[in-house]
Amino acid sequence: MNHLEIYLNARKQKLAYQYAMWLLSWDVETETPEGALEYRSQQIEVLSGLAYDVEMAEDRIQAIDYLASNDKDLTDDLKVEIKRVKKELDQLRKIPKQEYIDFQVLLSQAGFIWSNAKKNNDFAAYLPTLEKVIDYQKRLVKYLETNTVKGYDVLLDMYEPGMTVEDYDHFFNTLKTDLVPFALKASKVPQKLSKKLIKGHFSKAKQIEFNTYLLDVFKYDLKKGVLKQSAHPFTSGVASVDTRITTAYHENDVRSAIFSTIHEMGHAIYEQQVKPEYDYTELKGGVSMGIHESQSRFYENMIGRSEAFWDTHYEKLQTVFEKELKNVTQAEFMKYINQVKRDFIRVEADELTYSLHVMVRYEIEKMLFNGKLKAKDLPKVWNRLYRQYLGLNPKTDAEGVLQDIHWAFGSFGYFPTYALGSAISAQIYHRMNQDLDIESTVRNNEIEKINLWLKDHIHQYGKSIEPKDLILKATQESFNPNYYVNYLKEKYSKLLGIEA
Repeated sequence: MNHLEIYLNARKQKLAYQYAMWLLSWDVETETPEGALEYRSQQIEVLSGLAYDVEMAEDRIQAIDYLASNDKDLTDDLKVEIKRVKKELDQLRKIPKQEYIDFQVLLSQAGFIWSNAKKNNDFAAYLPTLEKVIDYQKRLVKYLETNTVKGYDVLLDMYEPGMTVEDYDHFFNTLKTDLVPFALKASKVPQKLSKKLIKGHFSKAKQIEFNTYLLDVFKYDLKKGVLKQSAHPFTSGVASVDTRITTAYHENDVRSAIFSTIHEMGHAIYEQQVKPEYDYTELKGGVSMGIHESQSRFYENMIGRSEAFWDTHYEKLQTVFEKELKNVTQAEFMKYINQVKRDFIRVEADELTYSLHVMVRYEIEKMLFNGKLKAKDLPKVWNRLYRQYLGLNPKTDAEGVLQDIHWAFGSFGYFPTYALGSAISAQIYHRMNQDLDIESTVRNNEIEKINLWLKDHIHQYGKSIEPKDLILKATQESFNPNYYVNYLKEKYSKLLGIEA
């Protein structure tokens, strides 16, 4: 076989193992019986070893190296794919094998240690493990640095290729200057909410009924996906023909399942609308965390929390919850789902203040990797930044620095993509609105037109176009955070009756 045939054959095997392990992972998150967990773990160990052997086979590595240097006869898509896998391979080869293994062992323990520390509000118990994780990440940065990508940029690039500290600084400085003062002002406005919504009981069965209705509204393709229940909502997929979502039901909060389901559909519709021919390549799936989050936030917030959406669908919600929402007006419901409330917890934050929570984490990560902050001082700096950006002072580390599991998993550089995705969604909305009257489209229950626009401009390309280039192609300009700030100010000044 020639080099291309060797690569394509290895790719076919790799994708098959990936699919098998993904199915096992999906199953354990949704319905694997507890008694089967040990048996399942043993099968995953075997499959992981076989997959590793395929990925690190010498003939595959030689084929990738050769094709990367001799790509003139490859298709454009294959050139992009080989460039991507070569980058991943080069990174893997730079990390000493034993150090990589030791780190995986550390991570397997770190999540449990973090969980107990959070439960017991005991940062000191978590600190030694966190210091080891951070030390490894610093060594990883040194291994992976190139002439053009150095320091914290190495970690940022893992989750959002091409994004740097310079890019994120510009973004977050815009939020500090233009959004923080408005958010603090907005959060002080008295907001009287319906007691029926705050104190109500909303049965799981009725929530499932309304969620099933939402699947059709958003045209989530049930021939290529399913909706299940899990402790924490997530999207999981390996191909356009198999992308699945879950949600969680809380009977004291009618908002939770509605918006987590719409959020996950945003991720899933993206994956379902990637070119089907990419399913058998390394170009399948979303291109980055930020672009992915822009899709989920677009559907959840810009469509799902809009007045136009509920002009059409509030009547259905009232029909499903006839007793619970009797005499609750649509205007009251809109205030409820768009409530502004400064909160200590990121995952419970409203749309206006969410990115400010992310900004705290970005500032901390940047200081950790430029040598200006030691892990032991994290609680003190965390609390100072929460006072500065959200006007809050966490009373405990459990509601402060211990609230996220990400750092226990070594996911430094991940957090900024959450805020980036929200901002990109506003820029996409602005551009789309030039082709579609989005409010009328949503009010007319024609969300398939929005899906099609996103497919044509973003989704179909999968990983074949880098994130920055994709934003430029889709919106006809580079990333511009001002659309996000303007969107939030316009929305919440109208909702709360205050000056922007």
